[in-house]
Amino acid sequence: MHVPDGFFNAPVSVAAGAVAAAGIAVSLRQARRELDERAAPLAGLVATFVFAAQMLNFPVLAGTSGHLLGGTLAAVLVGPYIGVLCISVVLLMQLFFADGGVTAYGINVILMGIVAVAVGYGVFRALTRILPATRASVVGASFVGALLSVPAAALAFTGLYALGGTTDVPIAQVGAAMVGVHTVIGIGEAAISALVVASVLATRPDLVYGARHLRRPLELRIAAAAGPSLKA
Repeated sequence: MHVPDGFFNAPVSVAAGAVAAAGIAVSLRQARRELDERAAPLAGLVATFVFAAQMLNFPVLAGTSGHLLGGTLAAVLVGPYIGVLCISVVLLMQLFFADGGVTAYGINVILMGIVAVAVGYGVFRALTRILPATRASVVGASFVGALLSVPAAALAFTGLYALGGTTDVPIAQVGAAMVGVHTVIGIGEAAISALVVASVLATRPDLVYGARHLRRPLELRIAAAAGPSLKA
């Protein structure tokens, strides 16, 4: 889904850059509530994993490409705001590998960072509130959230293309290609996200941000000391 330079006109690119900057600024401020000594190293690992996963690209249309997004996975593991920051950093680093355009950075952040995280984590939170409070529910909600987040980002791409796309490809063809391909990619992303979340839950459930509601408060039990028995 990396958008190259010149695919959108200047007004849309500039406006998207402003929206992306605002989203990153809000995420930086709100991330303070999510970041702790456990989330910090995990965020680095998540960003590294997403970076590697996004290097596998599938050609879609007119210079664009499709790949795993990782927004839902990042949000479930380290929180939605840190998730946006992780994806934004990954996209910034990928500019050095000619993956995505400099002028389209804001558009890519909106699609793969803000939209994918918001939709994926929103669906995840909605499901975990109505499903039983179990690890299986967290894994299942991660699957559905990731599944829906990818075509949602493709729909957002189509909407932006309708506003300022510069190619001669009809909007209907763009929408069909993007949503169709990314629906299939969403299945793979959902499976990978669920597998990773399940693996972390099995080993270190305390690290999963989206499973905080499963944590039980510590209970201190003090055994009553047996006093000396008196016999007549």
